[in-house]
Amino acid sequence: MPELSLENIDQISRDIRRQEITFSHLLEDLVDHICCDVEYEMQQGLNFMDAYRRVRQKMGSRRLKEIQEETLYAVDNKYRKMKNTMKISGIAGAVMLGFSAMLKIMHLPGAGPLLTLGALILALLFMPSALTVLWKETHSGKRLFLFITAFLAGASYILGMLFKVQHWPGAGLMISLSVVTGLILFLPSLLLMKIRNPENPAKLPVYVIGVLALGIYVAGFWLKIMHWPLAGSMMTIGSALIFLLVFPWYAWLTWKEESHITVKFIFIVVASLLFIIPAALVGLNIERSYEEGFFIQQEQQADLFDFRLKSNESFVELYRDSSQYQGIEELHSKTTGLINLIDGMETNMVQIAEGKPDLPVPDPEQIIKTEYGPRINYRLLSRPFHPGPAKVVLIPGSGSRQELDAALTEYKEYLSDQHGAGQVADFESLLSSSTYLPVESQGRGELALMPALHAMILLKNGVLTAEAAFLRMFTSN
Repeated sequence: MPELSLENIDQISRDIRRQEITFSHLLEDLVDHICCDVEYEMQQGLNFMDAYRRVRQKMGSRRLKEIQEETLYAVDNKYRKMKNTMKISGIAGAVMLGFSAMLKIMHLPGAGPLLTLGALILALLFMPSALTVLWKETHSGKRLFLFITAFLAGASYILGMLFKVQHWPGAGLMISLSVVTGLILFLPSLLLMKIRNPENPAKLPVYVIGVLALGIYVAGFWLKIMHWPLAGSMMTIGSALIFLLVFPWYAWLTWKEESHITVKFIFIVVASLLFIIPAALVGLNIERSYEEGFFIQQEQQADLFDFRLKSNESFVELYRDSSQYQGIEELHSKTTGLINLIDGMETNMVQIAEGKPDLPVPDPEQIIKTEYGPRINYRLLSRPFHPGPAKVVLIPGSGSRQELDAALTEYKEYLSDQHGAGQVADFESLLSSSTYLPVESQGRGELALMPALHAMILLKNGVLTAEAAFLRMFTSN
């Protein structure tokens, strides 16, 4: 009967340890069992390497890990509880998120609470229990940092997306924490682990380029969510590297060394698609919101402003020779001054957005001079969701916001003097900045450029609507 040499036994023992079998008695039993299987195959006329390769193919890449997990489940009560918690919370959280997405798409009630509960279960139950299970199964100090960074990145990403969907404050901070943790801590530690323990040295360049490409793609996706520039370019470069270079290269090397498709390979394919495709769809949806949402709505509101302004000016001209003209002309003059103030604030925000920090562009090409005043070409804005301008111009407490509130208050006082406070009360919501812009009680620290410009054009149309009503009051008296 063929017998294994000490060198052969050492090789089998090293290979089993490399699969993170941590139970010492189980390790010895597995080594003994595999050695017996290899010797049996060698009796059929195979040499050691061929016999060992056949035994490993029979077991599969995960069988030894499964044996250890089954052993741990049988003898370790804490592991058993954590494993059950991981399974139940993972399934429950995924099911809740799936149903909440369906309810959200169908605009049915219950989507928000279900989404919140599912995300909290995944972030606060599934992720910690999975971290504990992984530590129990490996007891690898080298991988502990990898597991912790993966947990932090995953939990903060889940909570960040929950806050983003629910429009709660702090979403950007949590998503940023997730991306920074993933890019700076998790991906480098994952690459370092692959370099230190290479399954196949020929795959090391693939891992390096793959981590780099994934980092570029994740960074681009982050920029897209935060509405910052260069997002599309980075997502395109990252996805092109992944699917045109890294994935074909990895598949070729895998097929060279394996005669069949493994579960690990299938997982990599599915995981890549599940990550890239939803991210790309989110990116396309955001792009569509630019062109079919904000831009069109802004242009429609701008057209409405031009029509309303022209209509009010025509009304003033119509009564030029009447006895009420002085009052009509005075109201229109005060309205024009208020509109000019708002136009100046819009222009200031565009100048800040198109310039460098502390260096606004004095005459941006996005501002077009028309007979109705400055008109913004929204489609030429290079940073349509830049948060800086609104923070400087519109956030409560800023000088421009105080000036705007004072001008609106003065305008309403003038109308009250002319027509009575009761008449003005009917138009309070149209002539109040809090209707359109954030107030301190809302707890919002930022307002992006496009929503800010949208709020300002709505305010101008509100002012012109109120003016039209009060102009007609002059003629009805």
